[in-house]
Amino acid sequence: MGKINPFMAKPIPSFEDFKLNRQLLNAIEEKGYRQPTPIQQKAIPLILAGHDLMGVAQTGTGKTAAFVLPLLMKVKYAQGKDPRALILAPTKELVLQIEENVKTYSAYCDIRHIALYGGIGPKTQIETLSEGIDLIVATPGRFIDLYSRGEINTKLIKTLILDEADKMMDMGFMPQIRKILEVIPVKRQNLLFSATMPERVVTLSEEFLEYPEVVEVAPQATTADTIIQQIYKVPNIKTKLNLLMHLLENTEIYNRVMVFTKTKTTADNIFKYLSRKDQGVIRVIHSNKGQNSRINAVDEFKEGNVRVLVSTDVASRGLDITMVSHVINFDVPTHYEDYVHRIGRTGRANNEGTAITFCNEAEVYHIKKIEQLIRTSIPTKKFPDTVKVEKADVEERQDVAREIDRQKRLEDPDFKGAFHEKKRDFSKVQKGGRKNTQKIRRKKK
Repeated sequence: MGKINPFMAKPIPSFEDFKLNRQLLNAIEEKGYRQPTPIQQKAIPLILAGHDLMGVAQTGTGKTAAFVLPLLMKVKYAQGKDPRALILAPTKELVLQIEENVKTYSAYCDIRHIALYGGIGPKTQIETLSEGIDLIVATPGRFIDLYSRGEINTKLIKTLILDEADKMMDMGFMPQIRKILEVIPVKRQNLLFSATMPERVVTLSEEFLEYPEVVEVAPQATTADTIIQQIYKVPNIKTKLNLLMHLLENTEIYNRVMVFTKTKTTADNIFKYLSRKDQGVIRVIHSNKGQNSRINAVDEFKEGNVRVLVSTDVASRGLDITMVSHVINFDVPTHYEDYVHRIGRTGRANNEGTAITFCNEAEVYHIKKIEQLIRTSIPTKKFPDTVKVEKADVEERQDVAREIDRQKRLEDPDFKGAFHEKKRDFSKVQKGGRKNTQKIRRKKK
């Protein structure tokens, strides 16, 4: 798998060299793109030639256009009522982002497309499907749901694309993907794109790719060179809030910021805290927010009307916002590939960006794992003297201690836990105390 292909032998300086039709070239020119990115240079000729393809590309590399442009070239124009191409993506946000790309590049083509995702009623989606569709972008769950209702005829699908395959696996979509593979034609072109290539993604690729070409524009799970990465060691949540506030006070440098958290509760708390501190327009998005609320928040952030967007990992993939000045990881992600995707929201389209991670004592373990994944060390910055260091409450201290115990047990199965260490230390103190008492008694005698 993955032989050298003559299409990949020399650089391709312009989109004209791909032999795309004039409608697509006009849309690309209107978008302001001049030179194809490395993933586009390598993938587009292979896809146009009909090869199955496995693409490994980090976020922000122009990956979506790498499969959307040749797909539109293949679909060409509206025809019949049933779809001829299917793109699957793991989240609503990514589905909408891909469909936005389809809309942009097909501006001068007569191609009908639709985004299918859950979280809203299917009525409007069903009505649009019934009018005739050429290309579907969908989450696996909603696609299977509408297929099961008899609303989608799959017999003419000739191209299947899986985007963010690693995330698909993480989110447990394998059963739905297998169902979809059973109901679409066997004779088709298959494309799989992933930011990382863990063993389970390789297994998936072997299930449905036929002698694929492998295109890799950077080592797996690397981060873009345009991103400056930094760590601050911060002892607790209250101090993290103080540091966040300190950084955001510099409105000129921190002009468009995404703050990532592990939980919805933390995201909401940061939103409330920053809103009280008068830090400009703040928005928060996570899975409990309605679809329209999330879309509106992202649109406002893209337009520059929102300075700070607080989010869980629901927004770590699929948001193409080119001028994000900073990504701040309020928590260290425990799913390490998410670090790559989070910080990939900045440093896009050859712009420079900065990714800052706040790290408490228990999170140092995860930082080391992330550094192993991205194969580079992340510099630690000196904690600012002007930021007040708060005292953690009892519950947080206990949570941190338990997490450190858990980590030590993972690395050393014989580790008994801090409680046993404290008990042993206490026994030493008791033993020492008994010895001292015996000495005093002997002296008295």
